[in-house]
Amino acid sequence: MGAGGNGAGAARVAVVTSGPGAAQDADLPLIVAGLRDAGLAAEAVHWDAEHVRWDRFDLALIRSTWDYAGRLEEFLAWADATARVTRLCNPAPVVRWNSDKRYLLDLAARGVPVVPTRFVEPGGPWAEEDLGAGRPVVVKPSVSAGARDTARYEPGQLADAARHVRMLREQGRTAMVQPYLRLVAEGERALVFLGGTFSHAIRKGPLLTEAGVVDNARVAHPGAAPYRPSEAELAVARAAVAAVPGPEGPLFARVDLALDEGREPVVMELELIEPNLFLGMNPRGLDRLVAAVAGAGEAVAGGATA
Repeated sequence: MGAGGNGAGAARVAVVTSGPGAAQDADLPLIVAGLRDAGLAAEAVHWDAEHVRWDRFDLALIRSTWDYAGRLEEFLAWADATARVTRLCNPAPVVRWNSDKRYLLDLAARGVPVVPTRFVEPGGPWAEEDLGAGRPVVVKPSVSAGARDTARYEPGQLADAARHVRMLREQGRTAMVQPYLRLVAEGERALVFLGGTFSHAIRKGPLLTEAGVVDNARVAHPGAAPYRPSEAELAVARAAVAAVPGPEGPLFARVDLALDEGREPVVMELELIEPNLFLGMNPRGLDRLVAAVAGAGEAVAGGATA
């Protein structure tokens, strides 16, 4: 499998990106340089580039494939095909599971505290009254990245929220309806796990600052700054990572948390495909990622040459 089968030499790693990712991902050059400094033959490769021989790599590390949500079936087909010829991180079944936020139902079934969520399928039963009354809500598609096509609504805007749900359904998309957590004003927490172990965290400002507005050009991580999570936040994040299906844990993960009305942490999202890992804010995080990738890549290369 991969380049290791061609004889001795450094393990070859594709750091997988995209057009938007290559232009905007501040972590990408850090990762490529860090892997090369560790003795690996690393290069950035666009997931949709033509004529790429993915079998010449020992490992393909998905990073800033930030256009995948709009091309989901194509991206999932790429993940499946690539995983057949090299080691894909995270694995293709995990990528498929994590590509639709209905994974929140699986986390909840495993006892992980999550934001209460109702999924409204295209053509399925639904009525405006299902939004509830007297509470703010968030409406978004179950397949999205970067909070695209997402908005929050105050109780007096529930007719607008219902139109948002109808719009998504008419587009053939599954809509999500969640309560808007007021304490998100104190910041969202993003806890990063590398090689199965907690590495570092950041806290960022709320995204949905204006009610009733879909703003797909909003800044993705406003005011991001290093953060020391509480023991309760660590426990919830570890439970979420432990609930990821499959025989091996994810090589990288980011767990986004907020506080509910009782000030208890709940999972907003579990990011396993292309999350920003904020490596520029934590050099030890970069070292941990490089070590995890190096270990995985060299294990594959060593096995292929044995």
